[in-house]
Amino acid sequence: MSRRTALALVAAACVLPRLGILLYERGSILAAFTEKSDDFAQTFVASGTFGFIPGHPSAWTQPLYAFFLIPIYWIFGRTWWAVGGAQILVALGTALLVYAIGRRFVSERAGVLAAVVATLNPYLVWHDVHLNREILDQLLGAALVLLTLLCAERRSPRLAAALGLVLGLAILSNTRLIFLPIVVCAFLLWRARAWRPVVVALVVCALPLAAWAGRNASSVGCFTLATDTKALWKANNANTYGTLAAGGWIDDVPNYPNAPQTPEQAYSIYLVYHRVVPVDECAQMRLYRREALAFVADHPGEKAKLAGQAARMLWDPRSLKTIGREGKSGFADRARTWIQPLYEIPLYLLALAGAFLLPRRMAWLIVFLLAYQTVVAMGFAGTTRYRVPWDFALALAAAPALIALAERVVAVGRTRLSTG
Repeated sequence: MSRRTALALVAAACVLPRLGILLYERGSILAAFTEKSDDFAQTFVASGTFGFIPGHPSAWTQPLYAFFLIPIYWIFGRTWWAVGGAQILVALGTALLVYAIGRRFVSERAGVLAAVVATLNPYLVWHDVHLNREILDQLLGAALVLLTLLCAERRSPRLAAALGLVLGLAILSNTRLIFLPIVVCAFLLWRARAWRPVVVALVVCALPLAAWAGRNASSVGCFTLATDTKALWKANNANTYGTLAAGGWIDDVPNYPNAPQTPEQAYSIYLVYHRVVPVDECAQMRLYRREALAFVADHPGEKAKLAGQAARMLWDPRSLKTIGREGKSGFADRARTWIQPLYEIPLYLLALAGAFLLPRRMAWLIVFLLAYQTVVAMGFAGTTRYRVPWDFALALAAAPALIALAERVVAVGRTRLSTG
């Protein structure tokens, strides 16, 4: 297979099914599955304020996805085709990066197979065209793997700087990745045994983080990447385990007693009554962080149960189905119940076998990255949407196993033909 043919195959596998879903779902792209970044982007385009309410800056979410949506809304308007089209391009970029990783470090066939398997993940095919913050995690995760493996080979300052920038952007996309630079740099020290790329990567990574934390210090009042530690508290309190076990999500956990209005709640009041409720995000950040840490320290047994529950939810091959989910009893639900496990279970098994066929450096990096995601989920919460952006790593491991299996089947078939 020529490279042009391989690229065309990967592009078709990525784009065509997503275009079909986009056209089918065009009426709900902007009406369902929306989230905070969408509100921030609309407010910024309308008023120049990065927050929920014009004139009241906020840091109540990770900023990168909102800044991804802002130029789309500004240039094309808030339209289903603009959002869906842009996100399909992001998905295509991810697929091409996965192909590049497999081709560069395994083989041409492995690259094509890994990219096709990864991009045809049923969960991603559906959610990639909706407002979906994790779509940027996929692109940045694939870029991170490629650059880390290249840095381990070449020890180039330019590659290290690019890796640092990707790490910084990944954290601004998802603050759960805040400790990922430590994992990546430890891997580089272990495999490359060189300090210079590590130092360059860490310095460059710190630049966008410091810039954003500085913006929050001047506009919101605290030097932080995001103020929404209520999410951390919702995942770590006495009501969390029971809520999740009953089919809810952490958003269904009862509110902290007598807590002040959050920025989201104040925004709801603003939309209905056009009244601005004062909110001290920094005080709330400290309150919820303190309560979450106190729960972990005071109830280690309960936290251990939560950690085990989170790990199970993260790696459950079925897509998480919460009681209050949008699209309940529709096609998306049927896909969660039947299609996703049919894809995910073979992927798990093939990835486990294929890990022993990968180059050792690549296999260990995948193990470290997936272990990090698991540990973070155990500290916070686990769900399908947190895992699937990194399923491409499983596809990279599964590809050589699929190739070996196919070669074995062909060899057995030839033997039977020759002896028959």
